[in-house]
Amino acid sequence: MLARNDNRTSLTRVNEQAEESTTLARRLGLFDATMIVMGGIIGAGIFINPSVVARLVHTPALILTPWIVGGVIALAGAFVYAELADRKPDVGGQYAYIRDAFHPMVAFLYGWTLLLVTQTGGMAAVAMTFAGYFRELTGTSLTTSALAVGTLLALTAINCLGVRAGSNVQSALMVLKILAVAVLVIVGVSAPAANVSTPEPLGSGVIIAPLAAAMVPVLFAYGGWQTASFVSGEMRQPRRDLPRALLIGVVGVVVLYVGVNVVCLHVLGAGGLAATTTPASEVMRRVLGAPGARLIATGIAVSTVGFLSQGMLTAPRVYFAMARDGVFFKAVAHVGARSRAPVVAIAVQGIWASVIALSGRYEQILNYVVALDAVFFGLTGAALLVFRRREPARPVGGFRMPGHPWTTIVFVAAFWALAVNTVIQNPRSAGIGVLILLAGVPTYFFWRRGRPT
Repeated sequence: MLARNDNRTSLTRVNEQAEESTTLARRLGLFDATMIVMGGIIGAGIFINPSVVARLVHTPALILTPWIVGGVIALAGAFVYAELADRKPDVGGQYAYIRDAFHPMVAFLYGWTLLLVTQTGGMAAVAMTFAGYFRELTGTSLTTSALAVGTLLALTAINCLGVRAGSNVQSALMVLKILAVAVLVIVGVSAPAANVSTPEPLGSGVIIAPLAAAMVPVLFAYGGWQTASFVSGEMRQPRRDLPRALLIGVVGVVVLYVGVNVVCLHVLGAGGLAATTTPASEVMRRVLGAPGARLIATGIAVSTVGFLSQGMLTAPRVYFAMARDGVFFKAVAHVGARSRAPVVAIAVQGIWASVIALSGRYEQILNYVVALDAVFFGLTGAALLVFRRREPARPVGGFRMPGHPWTTIVFVAAFWALAVNTVIQNPRSAGIGVLILLAGVPTYFFWRRGRPT
């Protein structure tokens, strides 16, 4: 009898070890998650987009308004995702929310566009931006394309070593990004104010259209916090840490973004901000001269590679979840025996982003999917409406979206309005995006063939 029990115990341990070797490792805590949230938002946009907004609206108050409103919308989104993370701490995050609220095909189409164009196209564009700054700073003879691809493949290799290795690199780069923004703000605040004339006030009817247009670059500058949900399956306590990280991270970014805009207005004035295409560099140049411009260029380079690191860490978990659901190549669900990371999914993303970078068509690709990205944001907010209707009661201590359903409806409406506005402004690009999306429908049924529904 004792021998039989020992055999059963041994078999149980073998089964547990086999299961562990095919699952992702839970090695991330609150600090890691917060750095991932902030790293997904802060890229090169905040160093450039203030001037884009200033060219659309021309007074300091109107320039700051979109950044404050965008921050409120981002915070509302963080609250939405915080409750979704509490309800469903699943691998793939946003993919899992859409899948369970609506239909597996809808979730597949999200993952399809993420891998094919949205995530990889964005990473290719950012990699080329980083390469440009790196060449300018170092004077290397390497081509921009070679540097971009080398950076993407290096980050791919690091993340294949495991979520801990990828997170450590991401956290270190995020701290450097925060320091770069902090230096810009501190230097700018200490500088003398620009001598500017008071602009003439505009009528309310004239203000609305430019403000709506200004919200587009602002909302994209605030985008990216949702990708932290992708690594839910690798957090030690996702129901506790991911909601907290979303809120802490988004609030931190709002403070940094508003601070940067206040400093740009203080040093350059509204007119000077609108006249430059590199506001951060211009602020540092006026205050510290050429060394200041070089310092902030280094900060922008670090910021871009940090954004790439975050994308390489998070998005492959969606492709991994798709493969686990049987709607993608089975090999993409492979987990490294030692790293306990989705190494094939990481490699697929890194290689495809490199191909797009070499093709030189990343800017066109991004234009195609702007509206689709906004649609899926809205769908994720709508998923919370669905889950609340299905399961209105929550355990004591569970996170809840304040002001639901009205706050959630406003969040959904904001992103769907952005999608509609994008279609109106760029119908050709939006149409190509729709074609890319529709191409995913037969692909989904191809993967699902012969499987029970």
